[in-house]
Amino acid sequence: MTNLFVLQLLNGLQLGVLLFLIAAGLTLVFGIMDVINLAHGVLYMVGAYLIATFAAATGSFWWGLLLMLPAAVAVGLALEWVVMRRLYARSHLDQVLATFGLVMMANEVVKIVWGVSPLSVPLPGILSGSVPLMGPLQYPVYRIAIIVAGLAVALGLFLMVNYTRIGMLLRAGATNRDMVSALGVDIGRLFAVVFTLGAVLACLAGALVAPILSVDTGMGESVLILTFVVVVIGGIGSIKGAFLGAILVAVVDTLGGVFGPILLRQVLDPAAAGQAGRTLAPMLVYILMAVILFARPAGLFGRRG
Repeated sequence: MTNLFVLQLLNGLQLGVLLFLIAAGLTLVFGIMDVINLAHGVLYMVGAYLIATFAAATGSFWWGLLLMLPAAVAVGLALEWVVMRRLYARSHLDQVLATFGLVMMANEVVKIVWGVSPLSVPLPGILSGSVPLMGPLQYPVYRIAIIVAGLAVALGLFLMVNYTRIGMLLRAGATNRDMVSALGVDIGRLFAVVFTLGAVLACLAGALVAPILSVDTGMGESVLILTFVVVVIGGIGSIKGAFLGAILVAVVDTLGGVFGPILLRQVLDPAAAGQAGRTLAPMLVYILMAVILFARPAGLFGRRG
Protein backbone atom coordinates (compact mmCIF):
# COMPACT_ATOMS: atom_id res chain seq x y z
CA MET A 1 0.00 0.00 0.00
CA THR A 2 2.88 2.38 0.81
CA ASN A 3 4.46 1.76 -2.58
CA LEU A 4 1.16 2.45 -4.32
CA PHE A 5 0.73 5.69 -2.35
CA VAL A 6 4.22 6.92 -3.25
CA LEU A 7 3.70 6.00 -6.89
CA GLN A 8 0.40 7.86 -7.13
CA LEU A 9 1.81 10.81 -5.21
CA LEU A 10 4.54 11.12 -7.83
CA ASN A 11 1.94 10.83 -10.59
CA GLY A 12 -0.02 13.59 -8.88
CA LEU A 13 3.08 15.78 -8.67
CA GLN A 14 3.79 15.22 -12.34
CA LEU A 15 0.23 16.13 -13.30
CA GLY A 16 0.45 19.11 -10.96
CA VAL A 17 3.46 20.68 -12.64
CA LEU A 18 1.80 20.26 -16.04
CA LEU A 19 -1.38 21.90 -14.76
CA PHE A 20 0.74 24.71 -13.33
CA LEU A 21 2.36 25.40 -16.70
CA ILE A 22 -1.09 25.81 -18.23
CA ALA A 23 -2.67 27.61 -15.27
CA ALA A 24 0.15 30.14 -14.84
CA GLY A 25 -0.55 31.72 -18.20
CA LEU A 26 -4.31 31.50 -17.79
CA THR A 27 -4.31 33.18 -14.38
CA LEU A 28 -2.14 36.02 -15.69
CA VAL A 29 -4.35 36.53 -18.73
CA PHE A 30 -7.46 36.59 -16.56
CA GLY A 31 -5.92 38.57 -13.71
CA ILE A 32 -4.14 41.25 -15.76
CA MET A 33 -6.04 41.40 -19.04
CA ASP A 34 -9.47 40.54 -17.57
CA VAL A 35 -10.04 38.17 -20.50
CA ILE A 36 -11.76 34.79 -20.18
CA ASN A 37 -9.92 32.63 -22.69
CA LEU A 38 -11.59 29.27 -23.31
CA ALA A 39 -9.09 28.67 -26.10
CA HIS A 40 -6.16 28.35 -23.70
CA GLY A 41 -6.40 24.56 -23.89
CA VAL A 42 -5.93 24.84 -27.67
CA LEU A 43 -2.40 26.12 -27.05
CA TYR A 44 -1.67 23.00 -24.99
CA MET A 45 -2.81 20.91 -27.98
CA VAL A 46 -0.83 23.03 -30.44
CA GLY A 47 2.35 22.54 -28.40
CA ALA A 48 1.91 18.77 -28.59
CA TYR A 49 1.34 18.85 -32.35
CA LEU A 50 4.28 21.18 -32.93
CA ILE A 51 6.76 18.95 -31.12
CA ALA A 52 5.33 15.87 -32.87
CA THR A 53 5.91 17.58 -36.22
CA PHE A 54 9.38 18.91 -35.47
CA ALA A 55 10.56 15.71 -33.78
CA ALA A 56 9.43 13.67 -36.79
CA ALA A 57 11.12 16.08 -39.22
CA THR A 58 14.44 16.21 -37.36
CA GLY A 59 14.43 12.72 -35.88
CA SER A 60 15.22 14.19 -32.46
CA PHE A 61 13.02 15.02 -29.48
CA TRP A 62 15.44 17.69 -28.34
CA TRP A 63 15.50 19.48 -31.69
CA GLY A 64 11.73 19.21 -31.76
CA LEU A 65 11.51 20.86 -28.33
CA LEU A 66 14.00 23.56 -29.32
CA LEU A 67 12.07 24.40 -32.51
CA MET A 68 8.74 24.27 -30.72
CA LEU A 69 9.59 27.19 -28.41
CA PRO A 70 10.00 29.94 -31.06
CA ALA A 71 7.04 28.50 -32.93
CA ALA A 72 4.98 28.82 -29.72
CA VAL A 73 6.07 32.46 -29.41
CA ALA A 74 4.94 33.09 -32.99
CA VAL A 75 1.58 31.38 -32.37
CA GLY A 76 1.02 33.39 -29.20
CA LEU A 77 1.88 36.72 -30.84
CA ALA A 78 -0.27 35.98 -33.88
CA LEU A 79 -3.25 34.89 -31.79
CA GLU A 80 -3.00 37.97 -29.59
CA TRP A 81 -2.71 40.32 -32.56
CA VAL A 82 -5.42 38.74 -34.72
CA VAL A 83 -8.01 37.76 -32.11
CA MET A 84 -7.41 38.63 -28.48
CA ARG A 85 -6.73 42.36 -28.68
CA ARG A 86 -10.13 42.82 -30.29
CA LEU A 87 -11.74 41.32 -27.20
CA TYR A 88 -10.11 43.43 -24.48
CA ALA A 89 -12.88 46.02 -24.39
CA ARG A 90 -15.69 43.52 -24.90
CA SER A 91 -17.85 41.88 -22.26
CA HIS A 92 -16.98 38.52 -20.71
CA LEU A 93 -19.86 36.94 -22.62
CA ASP A 94 -18.36 38.13 -25.92
CA GLN A 95 -14.97 36.75 -24.86
CA VAL A 96 -16.46 33.37 -23.94
CA LEU A 97 -18.34 33.09 -27.24
CA ALA A 98 -15.38 34.23 -29.34
CA THR A 99 -12.82 31.96 -27.68
CA PHE A 100 -15.23 29.01 -27.73
CA GLY A 101 -15.59 29.55 -31.49
CA LEU A 102 -11.79 29.66 -31.68
CA VAL A 103 -11.64 26.24 -30.01
CA MET A 104 -13.91 24.70 -32.64
CA MET A 105 -12.00 26.38 -35.48
CA ALA A 106 -8.65 25.24 -34.11
CA ASN A 107 -9.80 21.64 -33.80
CA GLU A 108 -10.96 21.63 -37.41
CA VAL A 109 -7.70 23.23 -38.61
CA VAL A 110 -5.70 20.58 -36.75
CA LYS A 111 -7.75 17.84 -38.42
CA ILE A 112 -7.12 19.39 -41.84
CA VAL A 113 -3.37 19.84 -41.29
CA TRP A 114 -2.49 16.72 -39.28
CA GLY A 115 -5.47 14.42 -39.88
CA VAL A 116 -7.67 12.69 -37.32
CA SER A 117 -5.29 9.86 -36.40
CA PRO A 118 -3.41 10.35 -33.11
CA LEU A 119 0.29 11.12 -33.36
CA SER A 120 3.06 9.85 -31.10
CA VAL A 121 6.36 11.32 -29.98
CA PRO A 122 9.17 8.88 -29.10
CA LEU A 123 10.79 9.17 -25.71
CA PRO A 124 14.30 10.67 -25.80
CA GLY A 125 16.80 7.86 -25.34
CA ILE A 126 18.58 9.46 -22.40
CA LEU A 127 15.29 9.72 -20.48
CA SER A 128 13.93 6.25 -21.22
CA GLY A 129 13.80 3.50 -18.63
CA SER A 130 13.01 3.64 -14.93
CA VAL A 131 14.82 4.29 -11.68
CA PRO A 132 14.34 2.37 -8.40
CA LEU A 133 12.71 4.36 -5.61
CA MET A 134 11.93 2.05 -2.69
CA GLY A 135 11.79 -1.73 -2.59
CA PRO A 136 10.48 -3.05 -5.92
CA LEU A 137 9.02 0.35 -6.80
CA GLN A 138 10.37 1.93 -9.99
CA TYR A 139 9.38 5.18 -11.65
CA PRO A 140 9.91 6.28 -15.28
CA VAL A 141 12.84 8.62 -15.76
CA TYR A 142 10.90 10.78 -18.19
CA ARG A 143 8.13 11.47 -15.67
CA ILE A 144 10.77 12.51 -13.13
CA ALA A 145 12.24 14.80 -15.81
CA ILE A 146 8.80 16.39 -16.30
CA ILE A 147 8.59 17.07 -12.56
CA VAL A 148 12.08 18.60 -12.50
CA ALA A 149 11.41 20.71 -15.60
CA GLY A 150 8.10 21.95 -14.20
CA LEU A 151 9.67 22.88 -10.87
CA ALA A 152 12.50 24.68 -12.70
CA VAL A 153 9.98 26.70 -14.74
CA ALA A 154 8.04 27.49 -11.54
CA LEU A 155 11.25 28.75 -9.90
CA GLY A 156 12.08 30.83 -12.99
CA LEU A 157 8.60 32.38 -12.99
CA PHE A 158 8.87 33.13 -9.27
CA LEU A 159 12.18 34.92 -9.79
CA MET A 160 10.88 36.80 -12.82
CA VAL A 161 7.65 37.93 -11.16
CA ASN A 162 9.32 39.02 -7.91
CA TYR A 163 12.73 40.32 -8.96
CA THR A 164 12.49 41.80 -12.48
CA ARG A 165 10.95 44.91 -13.99
CA ILE A 166 8.55 42.92 -16.17
CA GLY A 167 7.51 41.02 -13.04
CA MET A 168 6.89 44.29 -11.25
CA LEU A 169 4.63 45.40 -14.12
CA LEU A 170 2.82 42.05 -14.08
CA ARG A 171 2.14 42.34 -10.35
CA ALA A 172 1.05 45.94 -10.71
CA GLY A 173 -1.18 45.08 -13.66
CA ALA A 174 -2.82 42.28 -11.72
CA THR A 175 -3.55 44.73 -8.89
CA ASN A 176 -4.66 47.81 -10.84
CA ARG A 177 -4.15 47.82 -14.60
CA ASP A 178 -5.80 51.25 -15.02
CA MET A 179 -3.21 52.83 -12.73
CA VAL A 180 -0.39 51.08 -14.61
CA SER A 181 -1.70 52.50 -17.88
CA ALA A 182 -2.08 55.98 -16.34
CA LEU A 183 1.58 55.88 -15.27
CA GLY A 184 2.67 55.65 -18.90
CA VAL A 185 3.16 51.91 -19.35
CA ASP A 186 2.25 50.68 -22.83
CA ILE A 187 -0.62 48.46 -21.73
CA GLY A 188 -1.00 46.96 -25.20
CA ARG A 189 2.59 45.78 -25.19
CA LEU A 190 2.19 44.44 -21.64
CA PHE A 191 -0.90 42.50 -22.72
CA ALA A 192 0.99 41.04 -25.69
CA VAL A 193 3.83 39.92 -23.41
CA VAL A 194 1.42 38.38 -20.90
CA PHE A 195 -0.56 36.49 -23.52
CA THR A 196 2.55 35.26 -25.35
CA LEU A 197 4.12 34.08 -22.08
CA GLY A 198 0.95 32.16 -21.26
CA ALA A 199 0.88 30.66 -24.76
CA VAL A 200 4.50 29.46 -24.49
CA LEU A 201 3.89 27.87 -21.10
CA ALA A 202 0.77 26.06 -22.34
CA CYS A 203 2.59 24.85 -25.47
CA LEU A 204 5.50 23.69 -23.31
CA ALA A 205 3.11 21.62 -21.18
CA GLY A 206 1.69 20.01 -24.32
CA ALA A 207 5.18 19.31 -25.66
CA LEU A 208 6.33 17.70 -22.40
CA VAL A 209 3.31 15.42 -22.15
CA ALA A 210 3.38 14.36 -25.83
CA PRO A 211 5.78 11.40 -25.38
CA ILE A 212 3.57 9.79 -22.69
CA LEU A 213 0.12 10.56 -24.14
CA SER A 214 -1.27 10.29 -27.65
CA VAL A 215 -1.43 13.61 -29.47
CA ASP A 216 -4.95 14.09 -30.78
CA THR A 217 -7.55 16.76 -31.43
CA GLY A 218 -9.56 17.91 -28.47
CA MET A 219 -6.84 16.96 -25.96
CA GLY A 220 -6.93 20.48 -24.56
CA GLU A 221 -10.59 20.52 -23.55
CA SER A 222 -10.35 18.00 -20.71
CA VAL A 223 -7.29 19.63 -19.15
CA LEU A 224 -8.81 23.12 -19.48
CA ILE A 225 -11.56 22.29 -16.97
CA LEU A 226 -9.01 21.28 -14.32
CA THR A 227 -6.96 24.37 -15.19
CA PHE A 228 -9.87 26.69 -14.47
CA VAL A 229 -10.38 24.91 -11.14
CA VAL A 230 -6.68 25.51 -10.36
CA VAL A 231 -7.00 29.23 -11.18
CA VAL A 232 -10.08 29.62 -9.00
CA ILE A 233 -8.52 27.75 -6.07
CA GLY A 234 -5.19 29.54 -6.26
CA GLY A 235 -6.64 33.02 -6.77
CA ILE A 236 -6.90 34.92 -10.01
CA GLY A 237 -3.64 36.61 -11.00
CA SER A 238 -1.44 34.75 -8.52
CA ILE A 239 1.45 32.62 -9.79
CA LYS A 240 2.05 31.26 -6.29
CA GLY A 241 -1.62 30.39 -6.04
CA ALA A 242 -1.55 28.68 -9.43
CA PHE A 243 1.36 26.49 -8.32
CA LEU A 244 -0.15 25.47 -4.99
CA GLY A 245 -3.61 25.03 -6.54
CA ALA A 246 -2.21 22.85 -9.33
CA ILE A 247 -0.44 20.54 -6.88
CA LEU A 248 -3.51 20.28 -4.65
CA VAL A 249 -5.88 19.56 -7.53
CA ALA A 250 -3.58 17.01 -9.16
CA VAL A 251 -2.81 15.12 -5.95
CA VAL A 252 -6.47 15.00 -4.90
CA ASP A 253 -7.54 13.92 -8.38
CA THR A 254 -4.87 11.21 -8.64
CA LEU A 255 -5.11 9.80 -5.12
CA GLY A 256 -8.91 10.00 -5.10
CA GLY A 257 -9.19 8.00 -8.30
CA VAL A 258 -6.97 5.21 -6.95
CA PHE A 259 -7.71 5.07 -3.23
CA GLY A 260 -11.39 6.01 -3.32
CA PRO A 261 -12.54 2.54 -4.46
CA ILE A 262 -10.06 0.88 -2.05
CA LEU A 263 -11.46 2.77 0.94
CA LEU A 264 -15.06 2.13 -0.12
CA ARG A 265 -14.40 -1.60 -0.13
CA GLN A 266 -14.32 -1.39 3.65
CA VAL A 267 -18.07 -0.72 3.69
CA LEU A 268 -19.28 -1.96 0.28
CA ASP A 269 -18.82 -5.08 -1.80
CA PRO A 270 -16.02 -4.81 -4.40
CA ALA A 271 -18.30 -4.28 -7.41
CA ALA A 272 -20.33 -1.53 -5.72
CA ALA A 273 -17.17 0.04 -4.30
CA GLY A 274 -15.58 0.22 -7.74
CA GLN A 275 -18.65 1.80 -9.28
CA ALA A 276 -19.08 4.28 -6.43
CA GLY A 277 -15.38 5.12 -6.48
CA ARG A 278 -15.40 5.88 -10.21
CA THR A 279 -18.46 8.08 -9.67
CA LEU A 280 -17.18 9.98 -6.65
CA ALA A 281 -13.52 10.41 -7.63
CA PRO A 282 -14.11 13.16 -10.24
CA MET A 283 -16.20 15.06 -7.67
CA LEU A 284 -13.37 15.36 -5.14
CA VAL A 285 -11.67 18.21 -7.01
CA TYR A 286 -14.87 20.25 -7.07
CA ILE A 287 -15.55 19.49 -3.41
CA LEU A 288 -12.03 20.76 -2.67
CA MET A 289 -12.77 23.94 -4.66
CA ALA A 290 -16.05 24.49 -2.80
CA VAL A 291 -14.38 24.07 0.61
CA ILE A 292 -11.55 26.48 -0.24
CA LEU A 293 -13.91 29.09 -1.69
CA PHE A 294 -16.13 28.82 1.37
CA ALA A 295 -13.14 29.63 3.59
CA ARG A 296 -11.45 32.08 1.18
CA PRO A 297 -13.85 33.42 -1.48
CA ALA A 298 -10.99 35.02 -3.45
CA GLY A 299 -8.96 31.79 -3.53
CA LEU A 300 -5.81 30.94 -1.60
CA PHE A 301 -3.81 33.96 -2.77
CA GLY A 302 -6.38 36.00 -4.66
CA ARG A 303 -6.91 39.67 -3.91
CA ARG A 304 -10.13 40.74 -2.26
CA GLY A 305 -12.47 42.82 -4.38
